[in-house]
Amino acid sequence: MPVERVLLAQPRGFCAGVEKAIKALAWMVRVFEPPVYCYHEIVHNRHVVDQFRAQGVVFVDSVAEVPPGAPLMLSAHGSAPEVVDEAREERRVVVDAVCPLVTKVHHELKVRARKGYTVLYVGHHGHEEAVGTMAVAPEAVRLLEHADDVDHLDALPGEGTEEGAQVALLAQTTLSHDEWAGIVDRARERFPELWMPNRSDLCFATTNRQTALKALAGKCDAIVVIGSDNSSNTVALAQVARSFGCPRVLRVNDASELPDDLEGTVGVTAGASAPEALVAEVVARLNPRSGTETAATALEEEYFPPPPELRELLRGLEGALNLLNGCPDTVDDAESSPVLANDRLVAAADVLEQMAR
Repeated sequence: MPVERVLLAQPRGFCAGVEKAIKALAWMVRVFEPPVYCYHEIVHNRHVVDQFRAQGVVFVDSVAEVPPGAPLMLSAHGSAPEVVDEAREERRVVVDAVCPLVTKVHHELKVRARKGYTVLYVGHHGHEEAVGTMAVAPEAVRLLEHADDVDHLDALPGEGTEEGAQVALLAQTTLSHDEWAGIVDRARERFPELWMPNRSDLCFATTNRQTALKALAGKCDAIVVIGSDNSSNTVALAQVARSFGCPRVLRVNDASELPDDLEGTVGVTAGASAPEALVAEVVARLNPRSGTETAATALEEEYFPPPPELRELLRGLEGALNLLNGCPDTVDDAESSPVLANDRLVAAADVLEQMAR
């Protein structure tokens, strides 16, 4: 393959929410005898999901498929309130790995709905995050996918009156900024008093990865985006690369899907659910004659701690072991548990590598 050099986008790959979810499910696998159940894919990456399947994790699309008393994890994309309630029935051990940024949007939707707003939610129809978010207040929310959808909305309560309609705009966290911006402009035209959160709903990690890719897209003969086709942020990265002038953009699951005719300078990035090991394999397959250069645009230091249910579970197990060994229980709370004391320093990529051994 006559590739001259590779430009690596930075940041790329796992975000803080994915790190949290993968490490949490890995703990579940270690603590419980298989099967461990997970409601929907823990993250949208085929390789990660297959690796957990090999460890005895069963991914389900309905809580009804989970036996009473079985350990169950709820995915990082967030779940509908009724799903969370159903999961906690029948003595199940439930750990909710929802990303805190998704939880923020759930809260915003709930508050706006209670105040009588109609909430315009920008998202992808059928995406798990969108389904779970809209279920928070289904009677108050309208789904928008394109700017034209704003024009096709029926008249909203209060629209055309002196008081005007109370309308809020929220978004799926993994959208590209370009998907979001066009709809914002159109919504403001129709609803001048449109309410929006002070801080954007768009995930900082998604935005950072898009910014990094934009910085190198014009310098590359081709861009390789690593990630699964059901990953919204991965698909958005490919769209960004095309819109910023890269003549050839490829979305691949792994190195085996690379064509043999790539040449010149190739940019490489990875969606927020794609392991760094896949990036290394792609770079090795490209085998650039002039080596690899990292193009960094941001430093990510965000960290999301393990889900509270997992902290409590591990704290309880640790206390039980201390009693069995005749040791005093010196840990006052789950936050200070020695088992999780170094969680911030442990990378999900290393956890996956250890599981594969």
